[in-house]
Amino acid sequence: MSGLKVLALCGSLRAKSTNKALVEYAIAHAPQGMQIELADLSDVPFFNADLTAKPVAVERLLAQFASADALLLACPEYNYSIAPALKNALDWASREPNNALLAGKVAAIMGSGGGMGTSRAQYHLRQVCVFLDVHLVNKPEVFCNAFANSFDAEVKLTDERIQNLIVQQLTALQQLAARFKD
Repeated sequence: MSGLKVLALCGSLRAKSTNKALVEYAIAHAPQGMQIELADLSDVPFFNADLTAKPVAVERLLAQFASADALLLACPEYNYSIAPALKNALDWASREPNNALLAGKVAAIMGSGGGMGTSRAQYHLRQVCVFLDVHLVNKPEVFCNAFANSFDAEVKLTDERIQNLIVQQLTALQQLAARFKD
């Protein structure tokens, strides 16, 4: 599939986030025909159905969702679950009429964290994606232990195994997108 536009969402807002580092590696090593854009979630307010007008940051994010063919979800693990910034972005997108910004899209999940490398949060995110009708890449899964020398002092991904998994996952995302293309 050529010309696949991927919107990357990073659930960590930290400047030196290892999850952001995974996305940056993905952007730099995307397969031919894939373009990855990282959304800025730092100024997206929490979803509130009482708001009568969408904030500018939300309008920008929803426009990014609308123009994306696929999603790349960098999922940190906070208290064994999904980081609020990532869940909030999906909540805003899901409130558009008929879930039009998410239903039928394809996505891949990756994550960096302690211990089991965000596995619990990723499984929670998979459950959310089922409800949102987002079709996920099943394999390879990318679980990176942020504290196992996978990143250098500048928070750049250096672990070759994880680097290879990311490239394989992006290729699988491209193939899944081709299967679901109208």
